[in-house]
Amino acid sequence: MSAILEAFEAAHQGSRRLAARARRVFPSGVTHDIRAFLPWPIYVERAAGARKWDVDGNEYVDYIGGHGALLLGHQRPEVNDAIAEALTRGTHFGSSHDLEVAWGEQVLRMVPCAERVRFTSSGTEATMMALRLARAYTGRDRVVKLDEHFHGWHDLVVGRVAPDGAHPYAVGVPDGVYDWLTVVPSGDVEALRAALAPRDVAAVILEPTGAHWGTHPLQPAYLRTARELTATTGTLFVMDEVITGFRMAPGGASERYGVLPDLSTHAKILAGGMPGGCVAGREDIVALLELRADGSDWDERRRIAHQGTYNANPVAAAAGVAALQLIAGGAETARAAAAAARLVRALNALFAERGVDGSAWAVSSMWHLNLGTGAPRPSDIEWDAAVEPAGVAAPLVRPLKWALFNHGVDLMGTGGMVSSAHGDADIDRTVEAFAAAVGDLRSEGLLQ
Repeated sequence: MSAILEAFEAAHQGSRRLAARARRVFPSGVTHDIRAFLPWPIYVERAAGARKWDVDGNEYVDYIGGHGALLLGHQRPEVNDAIAEALTRGTHFGSSHDLEVAWGEQVLRMVPCAERVRFTSSGTEATMMALRLARAYTGRDRVVKLDEHFHGWHDLVVGRVAPDGAHPYAVGVPDGVYDWLTVVPSGDVEALRAALAPRDVAAVILEPTGAHWGTHPLQPAYLRTARELTATTGTLFVMDEVITGFRMAPGGASERYGVLPDLSTHAKILAGGMPGGCVAGREDIVALLELRADGSDWDERRRIAHQGTYNANPVAAAAGVAALQLIAGGAETARAAAAAARLVRALNALFAERGVDGSAWAVSSMWHLNLGTGAPRPSDIEWDAAVEPAGVAAPLVRPLKWALFNHGVDLMGTGGMVSSAHGDADIDRTVEAFAAAVGDLRSEGLLQ
């Protein structure tokens, strides 16, 4: 057995026991695909700031951050206090309440395109609503998405280009659904132009930093061109800011890049670490959700119905208001981005000093890694090489994660989300863990 794996197994026996129980309950023993891990995932007992502790007492610098929801770190006191106060009032009223109004007003103040907002319970629901609004508003059916860009798990957006390149597909989704989806290569302006030329597209939806929160970077110039092409062809431009919203700037990627979409979708940071999502955008589009009760056929035949038991849940609303008010001034996003920049520079210095075939880069407070793939290093923080990042070589992915677990770091995939709670000690510990992990990988002949 690999010494790295042996060390992982010895240090995680409590997680092993819980994983055995979980496999009798859940498919693959997990409740989210990204949490699946061999030989078993770690089971976390508690978290605070930038750290978390598993059931075996191991401590980690955390770069998952609630799948990107925790820009403020774990257990931010102001957010916890708001949740505690909301709990004294009740967990679910089944009625309107003041907290949802305050939450919506805060979104309108921060999101550049927001003239009206509607809350959902998740990012998947938000992108589903945005596309339904776009179809109803334009009277068109077709949607264009970019290859590998992630927008949740509802039927249309999980369509992928078939191996023969002919038609999108997804297991479990009727083939006819994809008669109305066009998938174009990410960053290819001419492919997008051609897809929009027939003027039959209701919406273009994309991740503004590129597929998988910037693992495959998308240039800001592409966003500006997409905005121009959609405006010219009567297509709505939907910016999926479920991950980037409130992280890249208080107003998200839209604020940072100066590109105004027709609609934007949000979740994660929006609800301060609680479940919640929303669609924000132009009033004339979001108005398709309005009830009029004016004697016309509007309510029955022309408006979009929208329900959702947990929409604007009062506890989530309280957390969201508290978190967004902290973020609105910009200091939290700046602190997180500065910590990510320090980490990227330190990792690239480490790789250069040790002669490691590796590099790191970041967009705002989201960082990524190349390892064992011959990828160049950026000139500073953001990816600026002429080639696409190559990522981590497949044979290294799992051993790298084992080694980093052994040395006290938990990644999100092969990169991570940095919070405003990550301080110098957390960055230093992370770099030390990488240095040790590189030594472990080399000792087993896995890394040159």
